Amino acid sequence: MISTSPKKTLVIFDLDGTLLDTVADLASSTNHALRLCGFPVHELNAYHYFVGNGINKLFERAIPEGEKTQENIVQVRQYFLEYYGIHNTDLTKPYPGMVDLLLSLQNAGIKLAVASNKYQKGTEKLIQHFFSGINFVALFGQRENVPTKPDPTIVYDILDMAETEKQNAIYIGDSGVDMLTAKNSGIEAVGVTWGFRPRTELEEFSPKYIVDHPSEILSIIFQ
Repeated sequence: MISTSPKKTLVIFDLDGTLLDTVADLASSTNHALRLCGFPVHELNAYHYFVGNGINKLFERAIPEGEKTQENIVQVRQYFLEYYGIHNTDLTKPYPGMVDLLLSLQNAGIKLAVASNKYQKGTEKLIQHFFSGINFVALFGQRENVPTKPDPTIVYDILDMAETEKQNAIYIGDSGVDMLTAKNSGIEAVGVTWGFRPRTELEEFSPKYIVDHPSEILSIIFQ
C-alpha cells in the first residue's frame, strides 16, 4: 500500500534495459550499419554486452578486431543513426509493469528522471513515444562534452534540476555501469534483473536492493 510519506522524493531511471527493452532494435540497426561497412554481424545475445556505455563504445565492441579505427566507428555511427532514427520503435517496448509503476509514482507526487548513456536525441524520442503521459523533471542521455555513466555528472545535473538532495533520491538500473553510477553519485541503488545483464553483475556492486519486477520498487519507495 502506498503511504503518504515516501522514503524518496526522486527516482532516477536508466533507460535501455530498465525502462525499455531496446536491444532488438539496437542489434538490428547496428547489424545494418556493419553490413554496409562490409563487417560481420552479431547475434542478438551479443548486444546485451555491447550496450551500456554509449553508442561509440557499442560500435567499437561490434567492429571486428583490427578494424576498430576512429574512421570506422564514425562510419558505422552514421549508418546506424540513419537507420535507428527510423526503426528505433519497431521492436522496442516497455518492460511489463513499467508504465503502471511510473504512473503510480507520478500520482503519488514522486519526481521522476531518466539518466541514460543513449544519445540525447534518441533518449528523448523513445521517452516521448512510450511514456508521453509521464512528466519527467529531467531527461538526460549522452550529451556533448558531458562524460557518460558511470561518471556521476549526469546524476548531479538531475539532482540540481529536481532540487533534490542525494539522500532523497534513488537510482534504478540493470547493469554494473548503473550500480557504479549510483555509488559514484552517493545515492542508493536498485538493481533490476529484467534487463540486459545478469543478476551476478549487479551483485558485484552490492546495491542496497535487487528486484525482479517493477512493482517491487513501489515497496522500496513506500516501505
